[in-house]
Amino acid sequence: MMKRRRNTSPSGLDDSPFAVKRKTVPHEFVLDAIAPLLPETRPMFGCLAVYVKDKIVCVLRDKRDGTADDDGMWLATTVEHHASLRRDFPNMRSIRVLGKKVTGWQVLPASAPDFEEAALRACEFIVADDPRIGKVPASRRVSGPTTKKAGKRRKAGKGEQS
Repeated sequence: MMKRRRNTSPSGLDDSPFAVKRKTVPHEFVLDAIAPLLPETRPMFGCLAVYVKDKIVCVLRDKRDGTADDDGMWLATTVEHHASLRRDFPNMRSIRVLGKKVTGWQVLPASAPDFEEAALRACEFIVADDPRIGKVPASRRVSGPTTKKAGKRRKAGKGEQS
């Protein structure tokens, strides 16, 4: 069984190659398992989003608050892949904190007895570029002046042609 590493930095910040401005990286063993892919991490909603190339593959969450049942590894997937992924991950479910019964995102809950095993298996799927895990985020639109003219059509008055 893989042991989770603790933060031992005297500064209180994580000194791992996946360091972020947090006291600890949640479920850091996930990042270790996909390290050959050179993942990038970004903070997202108090969690840690994990990207491989142009895809977000998962979010790591460990809040230990009133929503702790959603702590674990959030898999970026789509509804069409839920059934096949559930065969591989029986404890996988939709994320409750998102407020919908079914979401594209699914969680491997940290509270499940097989969490580390399931998360490592998900990492194997990510390394193998399994098409069921990972989404290319919608590109952000560049804000600024538009080139469209917003002219209103004027109604033709009495005696005018339209």
